Amino acid sequence: MAEEITTPKVDSTLSKGLAILEKLAAASEGRGVTELSRELALTKSNTFRLLQTLKALGYVKHGSDKRYSATLKTWQVGRQSIENLNLREIAMPEMTQLSEQTGEAIYLAVPENMSVIYVHKIDGLKPIRSWNRIGGSAPIHCVGTGKALLAANYDQLRDTVKHTLTKHTDKTHISIEALDADMELTIKRGYAIDTGEFRDRILSFGAVIRLPDKAAIAALGISLPDVNLAANGERELGELVLKAADSVSEKLLRR
Repeated sequence: MAEEITTPKVDSTLSKGLAILEKLAAASEGRGVTELSRELALTKSNTFRLLQTLKALGYVKHGSDKRYSATLKTWQVGRQSIENLNLREIAMPEMTQLSEQTGEAIYLAVPENMSVIYVHKIDGLKPIRSWNRIGGSAPIHCVGTGKALLAANYDQLRDTVKHTLTKHTDKTHISIEALDADMELTIKRGYAIDTGEFRDRILSFGAVIRLPDKAAIAALGISLPDVNLAANGERELGELVLKAADSVSEKLLRR
């Protein structure tokens, strides 16, 4: 007799609460009760009750505009999950290979609001080299790792990032139209290029690391002074970092 396959019972209240949290976490701005109930096909009373529970637990906040948004506690849970993946250890072989191939500084970065945080690095081997410390941060819109992560989530982040386009060099994109064009190219290529947009004459290239569900959780980057860039080197470095990031993503798929 064939073994009967049973479908696990799903708690409807929990699934509805998680659906609300996922919707708020992905939103670039707050949502009202009516809006959420309509988008998720829930009753307004049920939506309100679940929002109050999420608020009491610290996952949701209620703004002065009467709209709800996800708090950093949601991000902290996701960040801890990334830490538990031992991502530094998983990515280290690819980082070492990039270091050997290029001789330049190699970084592993994760997103934090509209910035990236460098969680691991290998210093450059050349006499003239770029430098950032582990734990350091940079705006998401003007470094290679950040721009790669931004491009992977641009539909969700565009409305937020357009208000944070701070200028750091003459090459920083400070108009949303210029950033739109850059993000279009980044998505098409599969890797991001920072042409000296955060620090003068420091270039960087980045590509995202994805979970099996395709969520972009981190990025690998190569950083170097512009004097170290060989002729036609942009494409070579971009393709190297893309190949390395894809390799790490493949490892996560097999875990």
